[in-house]
Amino acid sequence: MAKKMTKFWIRISVLAVLVILFLAMGPFYIVNEGKQVVVTRFGSIVKTHTDAGLYFKVPFIDQLTTYPKLVLSLDGDAQRIPTKENQFIIVDTTSRWRIENPEKFYQNFTTLDNAYNKLSDIIDSATRTVITQNRLSEIVRSSNIINEIADEGADDQDEETKEIENLVAVANTNESVNKGRNELCKQMTAEANKSLGDYGITLIDIVPRQIKYSDELTESVYNRMIKDRNQVAQAYRSLGEGKKAEWLGKLENEKRTIASEAYRKAEEKKGAADAEAARIYAEAYSKDPEFYAFWKSMESYKNTLKNYDALYSTKMDYFDYLYSADGKR
Repeated sequence: MAKKMTKFWIRISVLAVLVILFLAMGPFYIVNEGKQVVVTRFGSIVKTHTDAGLYFKVPFIDQLTTYPKLVLSLDGDAQRIPTKENQFIIVDTTSRWRIENPEKFYQNFTTLDNAYNKLSDIIDSATRTVITQNRLSEIVRSSNIINEIADEGADDQDEETKEIENLVAVANTNESVNKGRNELCKQMTAEANKSLGDYGITLIDIVPRQIKYSDELTESVYNRMIKDRNQVAQAYRSLGEGKKAEWLGKLENEKRTIASEAYRKAEEKKGAADAEAARIYAEAYSKDPEFYAFWKSMESYKNTLKNYDALYSTKMDYFDYLYSADGKR
């Protein structure tokens, strides 16, 4: 009986040691949330697990490759790309993607680094393809809100501002956007996904993180801005000169009008005064015609004789009041 008990405990001990050794070899593994696992045996894929949980593998034979299940990001390198107008811009993109099929992903890339390199090339190619087919305005703008604001503002502008804009001709220089940056981003994503069908990858989107003008385009843009501002300044100067001439003309017309009115009133006063003087003279003449004749002669002598140095004859009626014996004609 004792021998049987001893054998029983030996067996139990051996079994326990075997279980401990088996567990020490790691036959179980856990797939955490946000992870997915590819199980390979001798280089061949045995199974894949995309759900979190506890799973079994053959120790020392099965190999586990873990991939993230969450959305991943990829920041591309800045590219110098020509637009449809052959204007070069610097485009820096960022993308979101995820591993949709871990088995295909393992077969094509094995590691994330290999996937990043391949995906970067595909994204760069898709970005270049779409940008070279579109105008610069489509790439840097998403809507026509600039034109709409300009049109709304034009309705509220005063006549002077409208006149300036007509002179400058900058009110409608903004090109209309037919697609916009958001639509081009969708086209880039669709173009890239064409090359990712068998790679087990889904590209969610491609977004330009930064768009910069190239050095030569930057200089061209600055020169255009300077030209536009100079054009606006010249328009203001021209408008100012025009207003100045207009107001000087109005001032000259008003001055002439005032002078003409003053001359008219002066002539009216002068005419009235002459008429009054003639009336007084007539009235005085009618009272004493002889004295009136004498007075007028004296006035005439006073005004005329001083201009003559010598007189060769005084025998004329004009000198009656000077040389007649009785002082009369």
